[in-house]
Amino acid sequence: MEFTVYGQLRSATGEKTIELEPAASNEGTVETVADALERFLEAYPRARRDVLDESGDVRTSVRVLVDGERADLDDACPPDARIQLFPAMQGGRR
Repeated sequence: MEFTVYGQLRSATGEKTIELEPAASNEGTVETVADALERFLEAYPRARRDVLDESGDVRTSVRVLVDGERADLDDACPPDARIQLFPAMQGGRR
């Protein structure tokens, strides 16, 4: 599973693109986007503050794409997925 991160998340990973092994498959169990995101946050705990709010929910400003398509947390996530994480961005012109 490939994760590409943007903005301040890059400081947590040290790389723009990282690889994580898919979860061990239990027969009949499908990994969700939420499962993949949790594994990412376990591997890179410094990213947690940029992805989750104070109550532990994914910030509304965070965008998650799976294979180039916007994804909901309860969507299925294939083991060979390419996941992109976009945290809230600040700056720009007014």
